[in-house]
Amino acid sequence: MHDMLVRLYDLPDKGKALERLGDQGIIVRRAAGPEKRTVADWIAAHFDQVWASEAEIAFTRQPVTCFLALKDKQILGFACHEATCRNFFGPTGVAEASRGLGIGRALL
Repeated sequence: MHDMLVRLYDLPDKGKALERLGDQGIIVRRAAGPEKRTVADWIAAHFDQVWASEAEIAFTRQPVTCFLALKDKQILGFACHEATCRNFFGPTGVAEASRGLGIGRALL
């Protein structure tokens, strides 16, 4: 995979994206510290160990810089920032079965 630049200063309003997901029973929220192992294991299973390691770094930030998309307490996607280095977005990913629902847009 190649790195991609994301202009974080020029993103659309997230309200509508979050509302659409909420209508489907999907919530987006900041991850909690005790979820670190669960989240890292999920990322490793759906993507790879490198991204899982980067996400673990996001759990060392205060506040945690990893966000989750969840439905019925099941992880559908994640997004981190300031994991690799300050002011960088990523890694981020959505489970293959949940793609196309707008989860990635809402997490961004």
